[in-house]
This record gives sequence, structure tokens and C-alpha cells, in this order.
Amino acid sequence: TGKDILPKKSRVWSSSQAQTEKNVREDRLWWGKRGTNSVPALKNFLSEVRPGRMPGTLLLHEEVGHTDEASKELRQLLPDTKFPAKPTRLIEHLCTIGGSKDALILDFFAGSGTTGQAVYQLNAADGGNRRFILVQLPEPIDNSSYNTVFELARCRVQASGAEIRKQKKAPADLGFRVFRLDSSNIVPWNGDFDSIESDLVETIDNIKADRSEGDVLYELLLKYGLDLATPSATRDIAGRKITVIGAGALIVCLADDITLEVVSGIAALNEELEPEIMRVAFKDSGFADDVTKTNAAQILLQAGIDDVKSL
Repeated sequence: TGKDILPKKSRVWSSSQAQTEKNVREDRLWWGKRGTNSVPALKNFLSEVRPGRMPGTLLLHEEVGHTDEASKELRQLLPDTKFPAKPTRLIEHLCTIGGSKDALILDFFAGSGTTGQAVYQLNAADGGNRRFILVQLPEPIDNSSYNTVFELARCRVQASGAEIRKQKKAPADLGFRVFRLDSSNIVPWNGDFDSIESDLVETIDNIKADRSEGDVLYELLLKYGLDLATPSATRDIAGRKITVIGAGALIVCLADDITLEVVSGIAALNEELEPEIMRVAFKDSGFADDVTKTNAAQILLQAGIDDVKSL
């Protein structure tokens, strides 16, 4: 470069001296057009730059849409609906900047559900497998066909999936599941001396009466740290319904009158499915008695299953 690369007095190296000397040898230091800059810049050669361009800090409406476009998109899916929304092009743009084709997109303020529609459209366009989590409080909406913002978002996501199917641009999966934040499905133990008798009676069947089997299954998925979208299948073993989750990662039997024949059938699944770890969960009141419950634990242990829970 014809310049002294050693630092002047009171200056420090921005990189090691060895790295700087390597940059000089590879002609990576640029001293300005006239070669008189006091501080060099580091060159990036075109052959080393990935295709595409870096996203700018200013988003132009020509590229990412605008509020009028967003309103029209919403009305196309849900006519006569007026609600402030974001353009899907904006969300698609942000998704391509911040994640891969297999990204999980989280929107804590889902609003009308623009993010869900944007992810569907992006997957349909580039064959991606992105998923989304939308979070929205059931805030009331005035002068609308929908009672709450949550209801509007759910209907929009559903309608956008149907539109993509109609256009025959459907990717592998356009489904979604709706969950509501709630308390545990398991009746908590109170243990208050004044109500001990009623507490004992209420906890004989300690799953809340207004909860479904599906409610309990999803709570188990959360407690075991399994994905809520984990595939599941049901089997009939000795006349009892068994749910197999994640190809054997979790086996759930919430049936009554569980027999040792049922337990032996579950134990056989470990050898058939060969999961890395198999967990088994029963309903505590499903066993006929404590002897059956104890023998069940031993049968499963002999089959190599030591993570057994009763709810």
C-alpha cells in the first residue's frame, strides 16, 4: 500500500498485528480513493459475498406494502371486515430476513392474524416448511362480524389456508391448532383439615370433570417438553384406547379398568417402535387396585420402561 501500517502513538490495533499484515499481503486494506485516509477500511471481494443484497434499515412501501393494501387483503378473505392490519408482504419480508425455510415464527401480538397468512403464502411460494405461533388476547371488537380479535385472527388464518388450497398452491401442511391458556387439568390436592373428607372424595378421579382426554394429552406434551404438533396415533390394546405420541416417545392410557393385559401390550410397543426413550402415563384411578398398579410398574420396568407416571 505504500503506507506505514504500524499504529501511531496513542492508537491501538483494531485487529491483531498478524491479521493486519495478512490483510496487507492479500490487498484487503483500502485507504480511500486517493490513498490518503488515515484509517483503512477492510475490502470485501465479490467472490466472497453471498448472493442477494443486505436488507436495508428503511422499508419502502413499494417493496413491503402499505396499510391500504393490508385492508384490501383482509377484506378479500373476510368481506365487510374493518380492522387495522399489516400487509402480508411486510411479514414475508421480515420472515425471509430473520429465518430459514424451516423457521418457527412467533408473533406475540397477532392482531388479525397477518403473520399466519404470510407464513402460509411464503411456504406456498418457495416450498418452505415454516411454522407459526400466534398469541392474541380475546379483546372485544366493536362494529364487527367477530366478537373478539382472537376470533378474527382464527377465521383469517383458516380462510387464507382455504384460499391457497383453492389456488392449488398448497404446501405440505396448512393446518393449525388453537389453544387457550387455562389452569391444569389435574385437580390440585388441597389438604385443608376442615375439608379433608370432601377433598379425598373429589380426588378419587383427579382429572377435572369438564376436561377432555385431548386436554390432558396436550398438558402432558407440555410437561414432557414435547412439541405440541408432535404426530400421534391411537391403538386398541385389549379393548382399551392407547395414544402413541411421537412414534413411541410418550404412551398415554386414560382408560378405566386397566388390566395387566393392557400393560403387557404397552410394554411390547417399546420393542416394536424402538424409541430412544419411552414414557408411559396412566390415569391413577384407571387401575382396579394398588396390586394391579404395582404389577404394571414391574412389567414396564422389565421391558426397559422406567419413566411411568399416573395422573
